[in-house]
Amino acid sequence: MSEKKEDNFHCLKEASFTIIGLGLMGGSFGMALKQRGIGRRVWGVNRRSTVIDRAVELGAIDGGTTDAIEGVADADIVVLATPVRAIIELLDRVGPHLKPGCLVLDLGSTKYAIVQAMACLPAGVEPVGGHPMCGKEVAGIWAAEANLYEGAIFPLTPLERTSPAALELAETLVESIGATPVIIDARRHDRLVAAISHLPYLTAVTLVEAAAEVADEDALLWPLAASGFRDTSRLAASDVTMMYDILGTNRQYVGEMLHRYRRHLN
Repeated sequence: MSEKKEDNFHCLKEASFTIIGLGLMGGSFGMALKQRGIGRRVWGVNRRSTVIDRAVELGAIDGGTTDAIEGVADADIVVLATPVRAIIELLDRVGPHLKPGCLVLDLGSTKYAIVQAMACLPAGVEPVGGHPMCGKEVAGIWAAEANLYEGAIFPLTPLERTSPAALELAETLVESIGATPVIIDARRHDRLVAAISHLPYLTAVTLVEAAAEVADEDALLWPLAASGFRDTSRLAASDVTMMYDILGTNRQYVGEMLHRYRRHLN
């Protein structure tokens, strides 16, 4: 480990973290931090107090609050782990309450809309877009696991305003939870994930809808559906709210991939 990385790792161990959104991704992020001894305090923010209580029980956070502004007050590093449109709204709401030098990292699945919102954060705040390429079809804190990020590719989309030091700290943070950081432009990221993530979701949903229509005509369809159908339709079980936000903030590139898909079908 280089001297700079050692300094960054020490900084992370002494940092106060706030994770907003304690679902699968946020809960797993907190568990990864706590299991590796990263952060002198890991605080959680969630709308439901029962989720906060469960996150504490799982060892994902030290404590939490339902008030996002209260939650970020003393944070050195803020991790935004909500659906995409909620991330954009949170940036506007909590931005004025972030302390200078605070690193803001999001885990949203589309990046251009988010980094555009990050550009409006107060001067002195250090924003970096992020998108861990991992997850499950099931959502919620009850599905969280400490090793979710282990071995995952983790794109980072810095802004022009992001300082080299902040980007290096974000890279070290990603590495410290077992993932591999990849620096990429936000638009390029959105185009690529439209092909490998968003299009597969749409095709899985379409497959299930088409099969359901046939099942209405002949109920034997579902008993006949075996591993091949389960494998190809698996993504249709993804969280609907999350996917609605993803598709809505990546219309251009999702449209391009649907056009390519139709061309190949024809």
